[in-house]
Amino acid sequence: MQTRIETGRWGEDRAADYLRSLGYTVIARNWRGAAGEVDIVAALGGRTAIVEVKTRRGTGFGHPLEAITPIKLHRLRVLAAQWGRENPGHGPLRIDAVAVVGTPASWRIEHLTAIG
Repeated sequence: MQTRIETGRWGEDRAADYLRSLGYTVIARNWRGAAGEVDIVAALGGRTAIVEVKTRRGTGFGHPLEAITPIKLHRLRVLAAQWGRENPGHGPLRIDAVAVVGTPASWRIEHLTAIG
């Protein structure tokens, strides 16, 4: 069985691969700002997405996206603003969320764009 950290890393890898399969360019992973960490920064079509990835083995304790609380969304907005200031020229920013549910044997991805 994977630890929580290993599960999270595995989910972030799946999310990055998924975004690349859609044509996104992954600009950064695990970028650290003053308010915390951004899982993935990815660009497509002149827009840049600050992507929060939530991974769960199942939904017994709720859907992974339910873990994005108003406080977490506020933190993501602060981080997005900081990333934009430190990395000008990447086009308009938005906040996305990717849920990875399952195990390496069987999993699915859900992608919500512009959640914040």
